[in-house]
Amino acid sequence: MTPNMTNEEKYALLEDFINQQENKSTSLIAILHYAQELFDYLPNDVQTFVAQKIGIPTARVYGVVSFYSFFTTKPRGKYKINICLGTACFVKGSDKIYNEFKKQLSVEDGEVTQDGLFSIHPVRCIGACGLAPVVMINEDVHGMLNAKEVAPIIKSYRDKEGM
Repeated sequence: MTPNMTNEEKYALLEDFINQQENKSTSLIAILHYAQELFDYLPNDVQTFVAQKIGIPTARVYGVVSFYSFFTTKPRGKYKINICLGTACFVKGSDKIYNEFKKQLSVEDGEVTQDGLFSIHPVRCIGACGLAPVVMINEDVHGMLNAKEVAPIIKSYRDKEGM
């Protein structure tokens, strides 16, 4: 999916995907994953669209979206910063790293920076305890971090954007 795709194009792709499902109502989670991949989050209008195309109540779609933590109803930054606050990471100072990201970017949990580049998401475990403390930014894993490394990490992503 390209970021320059219009909403109409995204809805057309989503409808095609839904139509390819043999049993639409049992494919709800797969459909929602695809919808979130297209739109980056699941706003009410997307949930309603999915419900109508599958033929189920919107409340059922919302129930699934709100139950599973990997779905989100809020916009996220281009770079999703997942900061592990699990035991191994916390013991090694992930709380300091978490606070430094919030300070450097002037955002709280789930908020998006004004330029739309970053959003911060505390998570319970990334599954890389041997690299504690760990931060994942999209698919990039940054391990064995300390708070002093936060500013250079942010700068490296801004540099990618030519900022």
